[in-house]
Amino acid sequence: MSTDADDTPNTEGMEKIDVRVPSTVLDAIESEYPRRGFSSRSEAVRDALRDWLNPSPELSEEILADLQESRKQRETGETVSAAEARERLGLDDSDE
Repeated sequence: MSTDADDTPNTEGMEKIDVRVPSTVLDAIESEYPRRGFSSRSEAVRDALRDWLNPSPELSEEILADLQESRKQRETGETVSAAEARERLGLDDSDE
C-alpha cells in the first residue's frame, strides 16, 4: 500500500508491495486496524497475509461435538482431575 505512512524504523528484510483494493475495503481497513490494536494499515495487512499463508486449523464437526460432550461431562461432575485419576490408578508423578 503505497499511501500507508508506515514509519516502522526496522524495515530490514522487508519488501514493499503495492496492492489495489476497492475503496470500501480500504475504508473498512482504516476503521478496523486501530480497533484491533494494530499501529498501522501495513501491520494489519501483514498479519492478515500471515494468517492467509498459515491458516489456523479448523476443528471438524466431530471434534466440536466431542468438546461439547466433554464440557457437559465436566459440568455434571462426570470427570475427575488428572491428580485424582493418577491417585485412583495408583500412579505418581514419577511414572510419567
